[in-house]
Amino acid sequence: MKVAPLSVVTLEYTVTDEHGEVIDSTIGKEPLVYLHGTRYLVSGLEAELEGRAVGEAFEVTLAPAQAYGEYDETLVQEVPGELFDGMEVSEGDTFVAETDDGHRPVTVVEVSEEFVKVDGNHPLAGVTLRFKVEIQDVRAATAEELAHGHVHGDEGCGHDHGHDHDHDDHQHGGCCGGAGHGHDHGHDHGAEKGHGGCCGGGGCGGKGHQH
Repeated sequence: MKVAPLSVVTLEYTVTDEHGEVIDSTIGKEPLVYLHGTRYLVSGLEAELEGRAVGEAFEVTLAPAQAYGEYDETLVQEVPGELFDGMEVSEGDTFVAETDDGHRPVTVVEVSEEFVKVDGNHPLAGVTLRFKVEIQDVRAATAEELAHGHVHGDEGCGHDHGHDHDHDDHQHGGCCGGAGHGHDHGHDHGAEKGHGGCCGGGGCGGKGHQH
């Protein structure tokens, strides 16, 4: 069986930046298992996987437009500190904020007495990524997985290595893994504190606490 829309794919991968620094990898960890065609991966990687078979290994370099997009300076904003309603925040904290365009992950880049500066760009926006991938398994999705839109069982949900942080829905995820790999432990007042990952996007299973 080849990789096709709505097939369940198991991958081993390593992703590096343009300088060769490893950003994320499944080597020595659980492989990535995802439902193909659901925008779980960054668009360029999903396109490269389409039609490939078990056992195939390849490397691909993705420009920002095929991964997390170009860096957008307009997504860096100063927010009045009182909007955090007394919540303790520090540089590097990540939140999922409610905006006019829906939920958007933002990272705190500066904290002062008057304001909190946040960056709505994905941490890998503007970065060229190189993926080394091996396809370990491809199978048909179950009816339940198709109905829910994600993989079930020990192999699925919860191993968010390599999801897409979709730039339309702007979900927080990992790095093609993963978003910290999708475990959002935090608070929010319209902003849900969490972690980010890299290969893509909307994994199932962040655990957040909203105030």
